[in-house]
Amino acid sequence: MILRQFLHSHPVGISYLFGCGGKAKGAVVDPVGDIQPYLKAADNAGMRIDFVIDTHVHADHLSAGRALAAAAGAEYVLSADAAVSFPYKAVRDGDVLPLGNVSATVLHTPGHTPEHICILVTDRTRADEPWFVLTGHTLMVGDLGRTELAANAEEGARQLFRSVYRLKELPEYVDVLPGAYAGSVCGRRLSGKPWSTIGFEKRNNQAFKIADEAEFVRFMTAEIPPAPPEAAKIRAANSGITAAAA
Repeated sequence: MILRQFLHSHPVGISYLFGCGGKAKGAVVDPVGDIQPYLKAADNAGMRIDFVIDTHVHADHLSAGRALAAAAGAEYVLSADAAVSFPYKAVRDGDVLPLGNVSATVLHTPGHTPEHICILVTDRTRADEPWFVLTGHTLMVGDLGRTELAANAEEGARQLFRSVYRLKELPEYVDVLPGAYAGSVCGRRLSGKPWSTIGFEKRNNQAFKIADEAEFVRFMTAEIPPAPPEAAKIRAANSGITAAAA
């Protein structure tokens, strides 16, 4: 297993390179900014980039996903529910992206946005059990993703409640590798520690702990922070709807 984490400060976010070193097959998740660090990291690890995955259509930054996929000769991956104007590899809940001895299973986890996906990763050279989950802006360390940037806040919260229930069913030892950390506009109580486990978040993440749907909706729709500047414009650009995405 190869795993590299990229921490960004402008905008605040986290990207990942992971995959199978033995079979030289890798994927990049939620790339931001200059694509060269991802290409260099893959080259240093002796891996091809086969897939470039965006967990959702972002509203806080311009995605580098399509540019990286083109440069690497990779497939650009989004949820089949994404409303975009360009061709891509559409994935649905339960689909598996093959990466040699590593498998990446798609979990449809709407709420932060309707098309959001998480990626559950297993290294079959070690175990048939999942090792970590790339959670994007669904589950972060200390909080969950805001729900009003792409939908009605209350409806988004109801979707997120169901998605959170699915993540809670994962084994407690599974590592949580989120798409953001403290300073991101996509959460309210984010930790500066950029990884966690399902078990730790179940015990210590206030939003993740809530078991009643009505209480959860009230919690998630209270004290919503200001939206990222030009959030609607950025999301439209990442959807290919405006010239800025070209």
